[in-house]
Amino acid sequence: MYSAAWTGSLVRLILIFLAAVIMGLWYGNLFLWLFLAALVALGWHLFNLYRTERWLRYPDEAEVPDAAGVWREVQAHIVRLQRRNRERKKSVRRLLKEFRKSTGAMPDGVVVLNPQREITWLNKAASRMLGLRRKVDQGQRIDNLVRHPDFIKHLNSRDAKKPFSVASQLDGSVQLSFQLIPYGQGQQLLLVKDVTREAHLERMRRDFVANASHELRSPLTVISGYLDNLVGEEDLQATWGEPLHEMHRQADRMNSIISDLLELSRLESSSSVADEIVDVGGILSLLNKEATALDDAPEVTLALDSEAKLRGSESELHSAFSNLVSNAMKFTPPDGQVSIRWHVDDAGGHMSVSDTGVGIAEEDIPRLTERFYRVDPGRARHRGGTGLGLAIVKHALQRHQATLEIHSELGAGSTFTCHFPGQRVKPLST
Repeated sequence: MYSAAWTGSLVRLILIFLAAVIMGLWYGNLFLWLFLAALVALGWHLFNLYRTERWLRYPDEAEVPDAAGVWREVQAHIVRLQRRNRERKKSVRRLLKEFRKSTGAMPDGVVVLNPQREITWLNKAASRMLGLRRKVDQGQRIDNLVRHPDFIKHLNSRDAKKPFSVASQLDGSVQLSFQLIPYGQGQQLLLVKDVTREAHLERMRRDFVANASHELRSPLTVISGYLDNLVGEEDLQATWGEPLHEMHRQADRMNSIISDLLELSRLESSSSVADEIVDVGGILSLLNKEATALDDAPEVTLALDSEAKLRGSESELHSAFSNLVSNAMKFTPPDGQVSIRWHVDDAGGHMSVSDTGVGIAEEDIPRLTERFYRVDPGRARHRGGTGLGLAIVKHALQRHQATLEIHSELGAGSTFTCHFPGQRVKPLST
């Protein structure tokens, strides 16, 4: 539906050409008069176009042209769009101002980085924590200002989205947590948090567990010694035989728990991993022999598809592999099968333990590596489990930049696979 402006412009154009036709018929040379009418119409539109373009180019100097017809409608639309644009800019500026105020009041640091990891904005907390100057350091690369080697290494890793803690370069007693969050077109948000208190509490927890375990070991050794002597007394067997055997079994279980707690504490407190050449095939062969020698043991098979070795700590890897094999043996019936495999591909090295045992429900799998978590507490205790084996496996693998993958189906067995990165694998030829 045409507007009044378009109707008026069309009527005006028709009248011009009608007048040209009349003049051409009256004076002759009709095409010349039509050409002159077209020039007049075109000139009028070009004049209005020039005035409108000049107004748009110099909005502060030129006034809104006083045009007629459709040009007045066009200019009115432009004025409305400009007004809407100004309101939108005011709203964006207001939101940006509120954002800066809110992030400025945050106790955590916020640094906005462009695709080149140059600082485009940071709040006061980030400036204080990282020792940056808000006006001077904007435009500088973050890795040129925060020079901690571990921070730069993590920044360039694939796991930069995960929180990462390092000591502050301003004060070594302060622990800072960094998290890099991508957004927009290649931009990144660096969140900085002071986790000194959390780190101190975690250190206190580890020290408490380690010290308590050490303190418990001595009296438990004495109790176990006396129980060994009492179990061997024939005079007590008739009356106290069963209680003594149960106390002896529980003492052994407590010894196992304390040993596992000490192992976990050692893994958590140690910052470096030994750089030994570990013979994976040798460890698995020994574990295979030990598993086969057990009474009522399921059938155990070993497949060494590679002779490659690993760089790392032999004791930690032996502990991790031993826990996986031990778990498979505990929860697989005598007529079942346990398969151990070591192979290497382009992705790295892989050690897997598969069984045809009871299996694990899908909802329990994410929690298996938690301390003292048991799918079936009663059955696990009866089999002598401490609930710490998979936690030890998880920490030992993390220290070797490895991951634990678990596939299981209730009643159909489980497969635990340790994936080691390529840099940890040492081929036989080197």
